[in-house]
Amino acid sequence: MARKKKNWIREAIKKPGALRKQLGAEEGESIPEGKLNAAAKKKGKLGQRARLAITLKKMRKGKKRKKK
Repeated sequence: MARKKKNWIREAIKKPGALRKQLGAEEGESIPEGKLNAAAKKKGKLGQRARLAITLKKMRKGKKRKKK
């Protein structure tokens, strides 16, 4: 069995903000869920980025963020 990389998320996100730019969403506001789901059905980089965003959103669910 292959070993999982510890920081796979860091390597998966090559161009931060690219999905937001492609969807035309405003900075500082969240991307509407309908737009995200519609983009996830598309092919190419847009679809890949949207599907990764949905996956990362699921991972965050239920966890409390630490304040610095």
